[in-house]
Amino acid sequence: MMHLDPAPGAPHLGVRDLRADLAAHVRRAEAGERVIVTVDGRPAAQLAPISPDGTPDLDDLAAAGLVRRPLRSDRPGPPQDLPLLPIDISIDQVLADLGGEPLRRRGGL
Repeated sequence: MMHLDPAPGAPHLGVRDLRADLAAHVRRAEAGERVIVTVDGRPAAQLAPISPDGTPDLDDLAAAGLVRRPLRSDRPGPPQDLPLLPIDISIDQVLADLGGEPLRRRGGL
């Protein structure tokens, strides 16, 4: 059975080492560090900071198996060189600019 690492890149710590200096490891978590606790070399739990508002972050959700981490670390940037569109233009003006005709209302609609 394959075990996925819930927080790739986070330091791993065996249960014996955790017990030996629990207070220091809790302080590290309080400072923002996430540590994976292993049992017989397998990830079993994590020691991590509590988010300020109490909501889970991506690392928490991935560790719980509720989401998968992205396969790619790069993200596309914002679109460049998009024309600015006026927000105060009517559909009739758009159609006129495109060479069409405005819609005619029928039957009093």
